[in-house]
Amino acid sequence: MTAGFDVDAIRRDFPILGQTVRGKRLVYLDSAGSAQKPRHVIDTVKHVYEAEYANVHRGLHFMSEQTSARYEHVRAKVRAFINAEHDHEVIFTGGTTGAINLVAASHGRAAAIGPGDEILITYAEHHSNIVPWQLLRDQTGCTLKAVPVDDDGDFHLPDFDRLITDNTRIVACCHISNVLGTVLPIRRIADLAHDRGAVLVVDGAQGIVHQPIDVQDLDVDFYAFSGHKLYGPSGIGVLYGREALLEAMPPYQGGGGMISTVSIEVTSWADLPDKFEAGTPPIAQAIGLGAAIDYLNGIGMATIADHEQGLLNYAIQRLSSIEGLRFIGLAPGKASLVSFVMDCAHPHDISTIIDRNGVAVRAGHHCAQPLMDRFDLPSTARASLGLYNTTEDIDILVDSLEKVREIFQ
Repeated sequence: MTAGFDVDAIRRDFPILGQTVRGKRLVYLDSAGSAQKPRHVIDTVKHVYEAEYANVHRGLHFMSEQTSARYEHVRAKVRAFINAEHDHEVIFTGGTTGAINLVAASHGRAAAIGPGDEILITYAEHHSNIVPWQLLRDQTGCTLKAVPVDDDGDFHLPDFDRLITDNTRIVACCHISNVLGTVLPIRRIADLAHDRGAVLVVDGAQGIVHQPIDVQDLDVDFYAFSGHKLYGPSGIGVLYGREALLEAMPPYQGGGGMISTVSIEVTSWADLPDKFEAGTPPIAQAIGLGAAIDYLNGIGMATIADHEQGLLNYAIQRLSSIEGLRFIGLAPGKASLVSFVMDCAHPHDISTIIDRNGVAVRAGHHCAQPLMDRFDLPSTARASLGLYNTTEDIDILVDSLEKVREIFQ
C-alpha cells in the first residue's frame, strides 16, 4: 500500500507469522497489546546469552567489558531514536509502567507535591498513567483532576485549558490512546503546561510505535515507553527525562550500581543515568531493544506510519459495512487501532469466535476502566495494526465478524 514498502518481505522477518492457528493463517491484530518480534531481535537476544553474556558495569574481565559496551551503546541508540540531548537522559526501566512510577515517586518527592497542588490527567489514560498519580495524591494530599474526551474520543485543548490552573504541578497524558487511537497534541499541551509552571509526563507506549518521536521538538519533560510494543523484548522500557529534572530527583530504588560510595551511616549517589538503575539491569532485553531500533530505522518510522495509516483507512471502510458494528473512537488523525462493539455479541464472545478463524484481537477494558465508564461500556473489541499487517488481514477480520453476526442471529 505504501510505495517502497514490501509488506510480504517484512512479514518474512517475523517467524511467528508463518504459523497457523487452529488450522488457519495467523492474523495478528493485537500489536497494541504486545508486538511480535523480528528475527533480528530474536537472534540478537539469543546471541547475547550464547556468546557474550556477563553482568554490566561490575567486572574488569573481557565478557563484562564487552557486554557493558553493547548495553551502553543501546542508550546512545535510544537517545538518537527520540532525539534526546544527552545519553544520560535515557533511563532504562522495566517498561512504561515502571518509568511512570519512577517519575511519580521520585519527582513527586523532589517537587514537594502537597495539599493545594494539582495533578492533571485525561480520561484517555491507561491505568499505568492513572494509578501512580492516585498513589501520589493519597500520599501527599494533592488533588487529581481529569480532562474529558468527546463522544468521538477526541481531546480538546479548550477543555485542557479550562482545567489547568496555576496550582497544577504535573500534567500526565498519553501520546496516543491505547483504546481510541486518539493522538493528543503533545507540543501544544507542553506549551500550556509550561506556561503554568507544570511538568509534562507523557505515556508514549503507543506513540513511540506509530510515528517518529523528537522529545526536544515536543518539549516534553518526561517520555516513557516499552520495548515490547516496539517490536523488542518484554521487560525493558525507557524513561526519557530532562537532565535538570533528573538531577534534582532522588533515587527511586536503592541497591548496587546506583551508588558512588556507601557506609553504614550514609550513601552518595552515582551520576546519571546510574542513579536510577539499581541492581542488575535487563541486559539482554536492552540489547534486544537496540536491535529493534536498528530494524525500525532500516525501514523508517515515517514509512511505517504511512503504511499503517493506509491500513487504518481501509479497516474503517471495510468494518463500516458490518451491520450493527459501532466504532469507539473516531477522532481526526487517529492512529492505527480500531475499537468497536457489535449489537449482537459481547466483545469477549467476538474475540473467542474469531480466534477460531485464526484472528487475534484484544477484548476487555484494555486497562482503561475510566474511559470505558465514560462510554458506558464494560469492554470493547480492539484490532490494532502493526507494520506487518496487510489488507488481507483486515478482509479476514471482516469475514470473521460477519460469522459472529450469523451465529448470534
